[in-house]
Amino acid sequence: MSGQLAMAPPGSRPGLPERLRDTYDRLLASARFRAFATRFPLTRPFARRRVRALFDLCAGFVYTQTLLACVRLQVFDMLRDGPQPHDRLAARMGLSPEAATTLLNAAESLRLVTRRRGGRWGLGELGAAMVDNPGVTAMVEHHALVYRDLADPVALLRRDRGGNGLSGYWPYAGTERPDSLPDEHVADYTALMAASQPFIAAEVLAAYDFSRHRCLLDLGGGDGSFLRAVGARHASLQLRLFDLPAVAERARARFAAAGLGDRAQACGGDFTRGPFPDGADIVSLVRIVHDHDDARALAILRAARSALPPGGTLLVAEPMSGTAGAEPITEAYFGFYLLAMGTGRPRRPEELAALIRQAGFADPALLPTRTPLLARVMTARAA
Repeated sequence: MSGQLAMAPPGSRPGLPERLRDTYDRLLASARFRAFATRFPLTRPFARRRVRALFDLCAGFVYTQTLLACVRLQVFDMLRDGPQPHDRLAARMGLSPEAATTLLNAAESLRLVTRRRGGRWGLGELGAAMVDNPGVTAMVEHHALVYRDLADPVALLRRDRGGNGLSGYWPYAGTERPDSLPDEHVADYTALMAASQPFIAAEVLAAYDFSRHRCLLDLGGGDGSFLRAVGARHASLQLRLFDLPAVAERARARFAAAGLGDRAQACGGDFTRGPFPDGADIVSLVRIVHDHDDARALAILRAARSALPPGGTLLVAEPMSGTAGAEPITEAYFGFYLLAMGTGRPRRPEELAALIRQAGFADPALLPTRTPLLARVMTARAA
């Protein structure tokens, strides 16, 4: 269940598929073959796509900075009600017409805006998706911090984990008593998680039916965004949240504002130890386990088991390694993000299932989700 590939015995002869793959790799590495591939009509389209893909890797930072500029200049909000003339849009952004041309041409190439007749600009298909999308906007802004930590990726890989901007942003990652953190140390990351939580809540609610339960305990539930979404769908479900004391205080205010005070409670403490509220027959961990190394992740899962009666349900929702089509997100993005954060790693479903069993659960099952790159859902039964 380790998720590692079985390795051939040392000195064994590779099989035919491996030898063919080795030959293919040598061809791709040959400058002479690449030059031939760009000339030959049957291979030219493939060669051009590979050139474009390689250039996208080289230029990706510029693409993301183009998006960041559009977010900070509120381009998408300015275009939400319809196309704008170039000069007027430039003035609203506080840019010269020439600088606006540079930005908008770049944004058009990335499908963020489109050029319209009469010298006007409108929303592109990806720019339209940014409108009224605070979760993505918050992540775009947050990535300014990520890029600073990744400015020297080799140094990041070679030094001990932690001590970066991201580990400071997520302060619970590097302290032995996270439950002692004051409000000002949890405010920023709690707001970021709240902004992006609706996407994840929608995935979980589409994958799992909470109507069979009477009380849901959400460990590490932040300001209660996930519980509020579940509570809006299931009016009879009792809601319990457990997070750091300063975070739980924020959740109480959100519950009261949402009119959930009669069936929603928020408690503070360390979720590796508890004590937890009584009465839950399902415990959720939403984007929690992958933030922690194996020992602490196991402690959290064991704490979740202690909060449940035999037969109770565990639900884990987070991006998982090995998700088909999402490899750049789970392996590259989360791999480096969690490295800079100083704790955690993306796990394959079978690795997560092994931890869940070790914590005292049985029958871990992976449920289908609509958008697996955002989150996958695994459930298990308290043994």
